[in-house]
Amino acid sequence: MASMQEFEKDLDKSDRNVVAFVHHTPLQKLQHFLHSTPAAVPAIVLVAAIIIFGVLKGDRFFSAYTLTLILQQIAIVGILATGQTLVILVAGIDLSIGVVMVISTVVMGNCAVVYGLPSPIAILIGLGVGAVCGLLNGFLVAIMRLPPFIVTLGTWYIVMATNFIYSDNATIRDADITANAEFLHFFGISFKLGGAVLTLGVVLMVALVFALWYALNHTAWGRHLYAVGDDPEAAQLSGIRVNRVLLTTYVLAGVIAALAAWVAIGRNGSISPSAAVTEYNLQSITAAVIGGISLFGGRGSIVGTLIGAMIVGVVSMGLNMLGADPQWKVFLTGVLIIAAVTVDQWIRKVSA
Repeated sequence: MASMQEFEKDLDKSDRNVVAFVHHTPLQKLQHFLHSTPAAVPAIVLVAAIIIFGVLKGDRFFSAYTLTLILQQIAIVGILATGQTLVILVAGIDLSIGVVMVISTVVMGNCAVVYGLPSPIAILIGLGVGAVCGLLNGFLVAIMRLPPFIVTLGTWYIVMATNFIYSDNATIRDADITANAEFLHFFGISFKLGGAVLTLGVVLMVALVFALWYALNHTAWGRHLYAVGDDPEAAQLSGIRVNRVLLTTYVLAGVIAALAAWVAIGRNGSISPSAAVTEYNLQSITAAVIGGISLFGGRGSIVGTLIGAMIVGVVSMGLNMLGADPQWKVFLTGVLIIAAVTVDQWIRKVSA
């Protein structure tokens, strides 16, 4: 009888231990919250950065003009980063996205200015060039089963060489763009909203982010994209056409790069085949990573990417206003990238 009572006591103790195990600690609750809300961390960092630079520079930094100027400066990178985000979500990476943007600007400019085609036709051809580049990447990754890093590194060289051969490294200056080709500058048009000054390029960036947010969260394509990034074999077994998802993702990334090209023409005026391609590549990846997109695929929010681009813009503007050495921007960007990857790893451990 005594042994039976002792057994029941041990059983009750075991049950209590199980219950104690099921109840999450505050730290685990925080980790699960961050896992379910990937844009939370970059949002906190963005608010903190704005407050810090606002305290240091006062009303000058908090002015509507300054904050909207930041949006104007990140419009090109923000649009590129959305395309990069889609590729990273399927556990890939696109090192060619910057040069795809550049060759699209060159094609648009030459078609409109040199060949005299109507601007809308020139823009459609440029968008088509971006789609073809994305299709090439998607075919090599999805059909040929080649590693995305190597594929897009290779196409970076191919597209870059094609860009210089086609353009003969000739720059189309702003003065060369005639009234017939003025539509190329469409996304450079600015307008006032109270004390804020915005461009149509900023409007496109925000609209694109929220359109992709809706597609990723409320359509079958979006759910399939996350599933492929999380576990392609499991996605294949569940009936998802993995190859089709990968192809559409890379093609869409190429089209988005061409859209960024159109915005770049409006912002910069001139069209140069030797634009800072490497810088655009790195900045698009940086915005996605700082925005909480997991480099392992399958986790992250496109809104976080926009916030990540804004963080880089706020840090850059704040340091410029403080008169700091430009290398501090590079230093802090590196710190933010490492911190973002560390947080992602921490969150993934808890979810596992």
